[in-house]
Amino acid sequence: MSVGLKEARASKSPLQHSAARRPATRKSSVQGRQAGSSIDVQRKKLLIPFVGPAFVLYTVLFIVPALGAVWISLHKWAGSGPMKFVGLDNYGRIFRDPLFLSSFGNTLMLLFVVGAAIFILAFAMTLVLRDMAGKKVVRNVIFFPHLINALVFGVLAGFIFNPGGMVNSLLAPLGVTDPPKWLAQDNIFPLIMVTLVCTTTGYFTTILMAGVDRIPPYYYEDCALAGATAFQRLRYVILPLTWDVFGTCAVLWTISSVKIFEIVWVFGGSSGAGVPPTQSWTAAVYTYVNAFSGQSTPAYGAATASAVLSLALISVLVVLLRRAMRRDAVEF
Repeated sequence: MSVGLKEARASKSPLQHSAARRPATRKSSVQGRQAGSSIDVQRKKLLIPFVGPAFVLYTVLFIVPALGAVWISLHKWAGSGPMKFVGLDNYGRIFRDPLFLSSFGNTLMLLFVVGAAIFILAFAMTLVLRDMAGKKVVRNVIFFPHLINALVFGVLAGFIFNPGGMVNSLLAPLGVTDPPKWLAQDNIFPLIMVTLVCTTTGYFTTILMAGVDRIPPYYYEDCALAGATAFQRLRYVILPLTWDVFGTCAVLWTISSVKIFEIVWVFGGSSGAGVPPTQSWTAAVYTYVNAFSGQSTPAYGAATASAVLSLALISVLVVLLRRAMRRDAVEF
């Protein structure tokens, strides 16, 4: 009889054995889920002490002032005394102001035209400098103008482009007896655009080169074996593998271009009127002049309305850029 029992036990199917072991498996999986959930709980506990202080500072320094600016833009206010609620009249006023429209148009020129020139030159310099000997030294040199204050470039432009300056001196031997008036009011804004291209291209070239440097060398070796041209290497290797870096640069330029102020004030502030010529104004300069120039009664309502519109422009463009440049991450 004992032999029969042994044979019966031995004759159990593998399915029965697995069923016998199943409770232990379930128990271990439940324990694993509990361990994972405990880790998630610990992470959630660390969220508040780590992110909370930064969020509080961001709220106090940025969100609250932004909401305050929106509130002021709905009022007519000279900076002191009672505030008169006018609703959206300030926005209608600035949209009817030709000076604001031209200033806003100059801002868009800086954003798109200067931005396109900067990124075209930055990509070209990246392709050239990637294989150049001493590229680290060159990278430091082209980055250096970004560290210099705009006042230096304004003074330098005065020496170079004045009637007896270096540019006219170089043009005289070429037979140019009547050179353009480089520092005339109508020419200041194009000069500002050229200066921004020269001083900012190196900054974005450095960022793009940092992204290109992380690409493994064997990708370029495969391109060389396949006979790919420089443009094909840029299109099929460099751009896909540095798309996130390019997107970051685009967002940085969008934010900085809408806020350009000091270089406009430096280049045009020496005209004798105390403020730059209106042909060179940007939205930031328009906001400052209406609020703080002292040329007339301050109009804080219109000034903050202009600032709110600039903030809205930045927000919309950044969201559109992030959506348009969204790509799946490429691991290499």
